Amino acid sequence: METEKFMVFPALHIGDFAARIPIIQGGMGVGISLSGLASAVANEGGIGVIAAAMIGIQEPDIHTNPQEANIRALTREIRTAKERTNGILGVNIMVALTDFSELVKTAIKEKIDIIFAGAGLPLDLPRYVNNSVHTKLAPIISSARAATLLCKKWLAKFDYLPDAFVVEGPLAGGHLGFKPQQIDDPNFALEKIVPEVIKAVKPFEQEKNQRIPIIAAGGIYTGEDICTFLQMGAAGVQMGTRFVATHECDADMAFKQAYLDAQEEDAIIITSPVGLPGRAIRNQFLDDVAQGKKIIFKCPYHCITTCDFHTAPYCIAVALANAQKGRLHQGFAFVGKNVHRIKEILSVKELIASLTEQMSSYLPELSA
Repeated sequence: METEKFMVFPALHIGDFAARIPIIQGGMGVGISLSGLASAVANEGGIGVIAAAMIGIQEPDIHTNPQEANIRALTREIRTAKERTNGILGVNIMVALTDFSELVKTAIKEKIDIIFAGAGLPLDLPRYVNNSVHTKLAPIISSARAATLLCKKWLAKFDYLPDAFVVEGPLAGGHLGFKPQQIDDPNFALEKIVPEVIKAVKPFEQEKNQRIPIIAAGGIYTGEDICTFLQMGAAGVQMGTRFVATHECDADMAFKQAYLDAQEEDAIIITSPVGLPGRAIRNQFLDDVAQGKKIIFKCPYHCITTCDFHTAPYCIAVALANAQKGRLHQGFAFVGKNVHRIKEILSVKELIASLTEQMSSYLPELSA
C-alpha cells in the first residue's frame, strides 16, 4: 500500500490555539460566511469565521427587534458550527456595528475561540475578557500606526496585548481601511505594510514576552502568495474571496455565479453608505446608485453607527442581504481584487488541498 504523503506547514498559533493550516477564512457579511462555511474550513485545519454583521437579517422580528434577532442568530450559528467541527472557529464583529458590545458578549458567552474586530479600532475590546475567558482577541488593522496605538491603549488600560493582528491591504473585498487615493498607491500595498506592522509590534512583544502573530490579508490568492507572506514573517494569511467560490459558502448560487462571471474591470471601488470605500462587483444596482438614483427606504435596523440613513442612497444591510439571497438586481456583492481569476466552484476540502499543494512547491523544506 502506498504511504499517503502529508504536508506539514507552520501551524498558526493564536494564544493557545494552533491551526494546522495557516489560513483564516475571512468573515464575510451579510450572511456569506455562517456556520456552513466556517465549520467546513475548521474541519480542514484552517480557522473558520462567522460574520456577525446583520446576522439576524432572516429572523422574523428583525424589523421590530433587530438587536435581539442578531444575538439569537449569532448564538445559533456559533452552536451549529460547533456541532459540525472540533476545529478553531472565529467571529468577525465590526466595531462600527451599533450592537457591537452585545455581539461581543454573546460570542464570548458561547465560547467562540477568536473574535476578529475591524471597521474601526476596538479600543476597549479587552474589557470584555479576563484570565478565565476562553476567547482570544484579534483586531483587523491597515497600518503599523493602528497596531502601535492599540498595543499602547490595551496595555495601559487593560494590561493586555492583542492575541493577533490581521493586517488587511487595499486589494481586499468589502469595506477598506484606506482613503480612496491610497488604494492604488504602492506605499500602502500589503507587501509594504505587513513588515511595518511586524516591526511595530516587536517592542511590545519583548516588553511582555508574548508573541503577537501577524496575519496578512487582502488579495492573497495562491499557495505561492501564502508562502510569500510566511517568508516575510507573517504567521498566516486570511482569505475571503476564494472561499465564496465553494460549495459550502452560505450564499445563494447566484451570488457565487457573479464571482465566476466577473471580469477584472468589474471589481470597482464604491463609496459605501457607512462612510468607507469598498470593493464590489459592478452591476446595474451600483450603476443606478452612481447615476444618483436614490432608493427610498426606512431604517429599521440602525445597524451601523457611521451610516446616515437620511442621506444614504440605499440601505446597505438590505442590499447585501438581497445579494446573499441571489437578488443581485436589488443589491450587490462585495469582492476582492482577484475575483476575475476564479473559474470554478470547489469544495472547501478541494480548495485547501490545492492551496497546500501549491505551498509545498514553494516551501519544500516544510513538507514531509
